[in-house]
Amino acid sequence: MGEREGEQLFQVNLRGVIGLLSKHIYSSPRVYLRELLQNGSDAIEARRLAEGRETADPNWSIRIIPSAGPRKPMRVIDTGVGLSADDVQKFLATVGSSSKRDELDLRRDGYLGQFGIGLLSCFMISDTITVRSRSALGTEAVEWVGQSDGTFTIRVLAGREAARVEIGTEISLQPRPDDADYASQRAVVESAREYGEFLDVPVRVDVGRSTESINRRAHFAELFTEPSEELLDYGAELLGVRPLDAIDLSVLGTSTIGTAFVLPRTPAPGARSSDRVYLGGILVSDNSRQLVPDWAFFVRCVIRTDGLSPTASREQFVEDDALAETRNGIGLAIRRWIAETAANDPLRLSDFIGIHEAALKALVLHDRDLARTVMPWLTLETSAGRMTINDLLESKAAIRFTESVDEFRQVVGIIGSDKLTVNAGYVNDAELVRALPRVFDGTVVEHVRASDELDVLDLPPEDDTAAANALEDRATAALESVGIDVLVRSFSPDDLPALYIADTELLRSLQRGSARDVATGLWGAVIGRIDEHVSDRRAASGAGSLARLALNWRAPLVRTLEALDDTIVFDRSVRLIYVQALVAGQRVLTAADRSLLSQSLEDLIHLSVSQPLDPSEA
Repeated sequence: MGEREGEQLFQVNLRGVIGLLSKHIYSSPRVYLRELLQNGSDAIEARRLAEGRETADPNWSIRIIPSAGPRKPMRVIDTGVGLSADDVQKFLATVGSSSKRDELDLRRDGYLGQFGIGLLSCFMISDTITVRSRSALGTEAVEWVGQSDGTFTIRVLAGREAARVEIGTEISLQPRPDDADYASQRAVVESAREYGEFLDVPVRVDVGRSTESINRRAHFAELFTEPSEELLDYGAELLGVRPLDAIDLSVLGTSTIGTAFVLPRTPAPGARSSDRVYLGGILVSDNSRQLVPDWAFFVRCVIRTDGLSPTASREQFVEDDALAETRNGIGLAIRRWIAETAANDPLRLSDFIGIHEAALKALVLHDRDLARTVMPWLTLETSAGRMTINDLLESKAAIRFTESVDEFRQVVGIIGSDKLTVNAGYVNDAELVRALPRVFDGTVVEHVRASDELDVLDLPPEDDTAAANALEDRATAALESVGIDVLVRSFSPDDLPALYIADTELLRSLQRGSARDVATGLWGAVIGRIDEHVSDRRAASGAGSLARLALNWRAPLVRTLEALDDTIVFDRSVRLIYVQALVAGQRVLTAADRSLLSQSLEDLIHLSVSQPLDPSEA
């Protein structure tokens, strides 16, 4: 026991660490090149600081030499600050140590990498890592060779070997046969461009006998008041279609800058565009959902930040106050664009609303601040055509609305377009109208029902009351089989003989009936039970018929019908008028309605050719 007492060091299983990196930290072995680009960029920044320069020497760069074939190494060479023998011993021989931290182990600003595990990612494609380096602060050249079994060697180079090593670092990897493709020319060019095309330091890849620069200008990370053509072209490259607009993003507190591209088409339901985020010039994620608020579904953002803390994988950011501040700042910039576009470019705002209106309606119900900005420009269907909410608010009158498309059709059929009424039967529209008083003080909304409107229609003249009542009784009897009450009223237009009016509960029941006709098994039984429950509740309340047929006393056809003495012709005619009213109201015919229609047509055809009818069938 005595030999085991006292403080001891953990023994690190390097193969276990590599397995952890490849399976749980890094998304793919190809990120090894991102780590090497990051290390090279940081080394050049460290050299700039060590030499007291305002800017890095433009000749300092990162050069990548892909593997030329099986068993051929790939190399990454930077002209950064380099490593001394002591640096190699300290930073490469200790897992988790990093040159990007100060004496108190605090992160130093200006560096992309922070965790000291980036070089280990190379073990995901190679069993051997060879590092040759010369420090800008010394004269000796040093070589470190690490193996995936956890062993390594360090030696100071001399003679010709040392002479071939310039200031900076060269990392050489011998890819395993199964992983050789990650080091091939095709894969290296693709990965280098994806991860490092916006780095501030020159990055070049050897392609055959030439060298290809992968750097390009980061237009998205430049402040602007109006988007340039180059920026919009980049947006088109990103989206696959030219963006509707571009929004300048800037959060000074976290050194974050970027562009939000407004999507020119509606995203898939429930979809939220993923965003591209760079830490410095290195790609962190191409599908980030951390920096942009969830409600900003209508943009895709490309962002560069220097002030957020990456996680160990450097593929996400730590959820802290800085990230929350950045997310809030980006949200404010997008809101500001909506407000400024509304004030200065209503045509563009109209295009934006037209593309994303359905989702915006859902959004403003949960974001009151955004609601004040967006709501006035949203549109609703009304009895006078499509109108913006702003137009409705300017009328200063109570905003009348129906809760369903069916109710709207019935109300408009009764009152025409004289009383402005909103069709709030589409997704989120009723909730949107109800929310208006909470967002805009003094606004009044009024839910209207077809049955209520029917009650205010004009009665026939007093001299015709007896005849109208008799017509109601005879017509109700003729429609007994379908359970319809008949009322006689006077309304416009005069050539409209009848209106079918059903309350919302019946309309829903009819829709369930249509669904039940095609449903089988469990769902058919469930729909049937719903109808039984509604019928039982209706009977218990003592309520009468849910549907009514309003005959128009002003219509010549109805006055002719009232004068008919032939019971058979009267009944068949009333039934046909009833079906006509159903069709005019875009109602779905039930099996009973279709049977009634067929029988009435057959009878009228018989009558028209003077074939006697069996009175028992009347």
